[in-house]
Amino acid sequence: MRTARPYAAALVLVERRWDADLLVSIGPTGYGVGVLTVEQSLRALVHDGAADGSLGPGAKLPTERALVERLAAPRSAIRRALDALEEEGLVVRHVGRGTFLTEAAHAPAGDAPADTSPAEIMQVRLVIEPPVAALAARVATSADLDRVGACLERGGASDDFEGFESWDARLHRAIAEAAHNGLLMSMFDVMNTARALPVWGTLKRRTSTPERRRCYHAEHTTIVEALRDRDADAAHAAMRRHLENVADNLLGRH
Repeated sequence: MRTARPYAAALVLVERRWDADLLVSIGPTGYGVGVLTVEQSLRALVHDGAADGSLGPGAKLPTERALVERLAAPRSAIRRALDALEEEGLVVRHVGRGTFLTEAAHAPAGDAPADTSPAEIMQVRLVIEPPVAALAARVATSADLDRVGACLERGGASDDFEGFESWDARLHRAIAEAAHNGLLMSMFDVMNTARALPVWGTLKRRTSTPERRRCYHAEHTTIVEALRDRDADAAHAAMRRHLENVADNLLGRH
């Protein structure tokens, strides 16, 4: 039997408040019981609707106004979340008509276990992402590199945690897409479901500082430069160094 995602259930636990792209579930004692971004909450809504059949391919999503009320989030954050889903091909938006789910939203990618730990996430990322970067360096098209570069630029221009994290995730996914390997992409997407778990978002926020974000952007830049140079070995090494640094910061391995 398919179990409900814990972060989807957290949305209805108790009183909620919003702060930009962040949703914080507040327990009866006043202590936070879970942290979700608006994008994660919207993904949960789409995932659950696709799973239970209430949102089939071509189904229309609630309006932005309805999503603002349903997710208790500002419209600007809802639009950024929709931008992310549209960029991944999960939804398509038509001016004057609304937002609709695509077939891709129903692809059976599977989910990471709900009890996946940050350490396990980083172990898998270190196994998958450096070779993916090396492959992307060999086979990425000019259009792929343009998309990767755009994500890098937008991430560097983000001066807040939520903005940077959003573009960070899009950058890594754009690199994976540039490898043009469907099986690898499916594995990457399953791995990415673990990054939507509350424990990951909470830890990332707690360990994030402006200095670390600048450091990560510099590391991202090195990765992208290796991709543009078509240097597979350099791309592999740069991605591995970056992920090892992220793991050290997240898990306190210094």
